[in-house]
Amino acid sequence: MKVIDGGITAAQGFEAASTAAGIKYQGRTDMAMVYSKVPCVSAGTFTTNVVKAACVQWDMKIVKSDKPVQAVVINSGIANACTGQEGFNACEATARGVQEVLGVPYDTVAVASTGVIGMQLPVDKLVAGVKAMAPKLDGSVNAGTEASKAIMTTDTVNKEIAVSFEIDGVEVKLGGMSKGSGMIHPNMCTMLAFLGTDLDIEKELLQEAVSDVVADSFNMITVDGDTSTNDTLICMANGLAGNKKITSKDESYEAFKEALSYVCTSLAKTMAADGEGASKLFEATIVNAKSKEDAKTLARAIVGSNLSKAAIFGCDANFGRFLCAMGYSGADFDQNDVELFFKSTNGELKVFDKGTPIVFDEEEALKIMKADAVTVFVDMHEGDAEATAWGCDLTYDYVKINADYRS
Repeated sequence: MKVIDGGITAAQGFEAASTAAGIKYQGRTDMAMVYSKVPCVSAGTFTTNVVKAACVQWDMKIVKSDKPVQAVVINSGIANACTGQEGFNACEATARGVQEVLGVPYDTVAVASTGVIGMQLPVDKLVAGVKAMAPKLDGSVNAGTEASKAIMTTDTVNKEIAVSFEIDGVEVKLGGMSKGSGMIHPNMCTMLAFLGTDLDIEKELLQEAVSDVVADSFNMITVDGDTSTNDTLICMANGLAGNKKITSKDESYEAFKEALSYVCTSLAKTMAADGEGASKLFEATIVNAKSKEDAKTLARAIVGSNLSKAAIFGCDANFGRFLCAMGYSGADFDQNDVELFFKSTNGELKVFDKGTPIVFDEEEALKIMKADAVTVFVDMHEGDAEATAWGCDLTYDYVKINADYRS
């Protein structure tokens, strides 16, 4: 497997376009379209929030059916959540607009929205945006990059990645883009993500691979403890690579899953590092835990703690905050087995050793924690399971951004 240029348009047959539709933002692109030249099998994961946006419900119905997916239309600025029947009407109008200009059945068109909850979408602008994007659809790297920029809200950087890998001597490509900066917390985390591959694979196996990978990537990031109404990940596979169709969990399936894991983990880490107001990536790695579930629980508790996040922001090696978060996480462990370290590109420092604090050099700790990415590394000494979670520090700017989000 190797990382290649581009994102959502990297795989054969995928095109993208973007436009400034004026949904909410002015002076910037705010709509994107992803299109496959041939119908795709699809898989998806969606928010576990009981309050689901109209677009989430629309997409869940399509992905869970036997229908293919051939296009996705995304808008930023307004979330189309808590919008009643009018919200569903907006989804259908958008999809029918795609049917009119591209000739694909409207019920093979997924839609996604991100932005303010409780506002109605201007349907006329949505449909006009679709019509403006259709003639601009392009398979270039730039078209994919511009699409990834159009779906941003409070994100400060666009998020895209692509890889290539071989299956039985055939080159296969997988590319993706995502957005997410605030209201991010597992299950699924607040985000939109769209993946396109030219792999030929059965729908059921695609869904299983996506669900497994999301559990260890997007579901292991947190910014602020809020799970969104709009979380959506859709993976489309159009089969144009020409590989022998994957119909079982063989070596080809594992090769695809490895590539999928790399793409999703990379996008997830970029989202965590770009958390609203964040100044650094905050990572927690748990090793030698009793079980995988315990390891996940402990790692997520550490990066999800506001006190831990504040300590990371202040470059304060106050290890008690991280141990405290572990203690209330719900995982059962003996603190007298635990070793805790701080790690970064600037060094590594043990600060807690099996129930006993270690006298450490505060200047060395400060140097380590001033890096752009800081890891709290914990050895549980109770088993062989491990997990990593990602978050960000908690800064003054987080409050500023969210205090006036609607304006």
